[in-house]
Amino acid sequence: MAEVAGFPERIVSLAPSNTEILFALGLGPRVVGADDDSDHPAAVAGLPRVGRDLQIDVERVAALAPDLVLASLSVPGMERNVAALAARRLPFLTLNPQSLGEVLADIRLVGRVTGAEGAAATLVIDLERRIAAVQAATAALDPAARPVVYWEWWPRPPISPGRRSWITDLLALAGARNLHGDADRTSLVVEDAATRAADPEVAIVCWCGARKLVAPAKIAARPGWKAYARSARAASTRCWKRRSGDRGRA
Repeated sequence: MAEVAGFPERIVSLAPSNTEILFALGLGPRVVGADDDSDHPAAVAGLPRVGRDLQIDVERVAALAPDLVLASLSVPGMERNVAALAARRLPFLTLNPQSLGEVLADIRLVGRVTGAEGAAATLVIDLERRIAAVQAATAALDPAARPVVYWEWWPRPPISPGRRSWITDLLALAGARNLHGDADRTSLVVEDAATRAADPEVAIVCWCGARKLVAPAKIAARPGWKAYARSARAASTRCWKRRSGDRGRA
């Protein structure tokens, strides 16, 4: 974290998750710019934009005269943004949560840095309450009955979260198991053939930065993936579940 003097009044966010945290803490009026992909809440629509996650224009950021830039390392390559901010001597805070607990800790951190500690505490308490409710609902599930989920962050090459990812935490909370949850990494490149051979019961396709919903036809076009795409309940969910009768098919 670069030195920030006092509580910031002009904040630029470089990731959608950061933007949502700022607005959830009631800091929207202080946000003067955001990355191109921030689209929630609706109030961000009129904000000046400073580029996409891996192509932040630091000069555009500097032109907004921020007293805090909320950066991220959630995608490999974002470290170039952080280096550019440091070289430009802009005050910044970098978030890089890898677990669900670290997401909550980062919300508190943003609250401390911005003078919104009360709002952060309230938000975290509410999130912890909701997490506990889900945990209680799934705690009694037989471990053997928990569906195995293949989560795809990127298609070429296929990238999936590993053990050190908040996605693994969320899946466990929801009563499922991450197909690659044993890999001691935040994310990893996976082989499509190996994924099909593992025969996961659910596939969630959620491509980082994709501006359109993933069409089931794109998944069905992959060798051996028709079983998932045929049983899609709704394309808008970007989630495909293999039918029970397809067990053993790749």
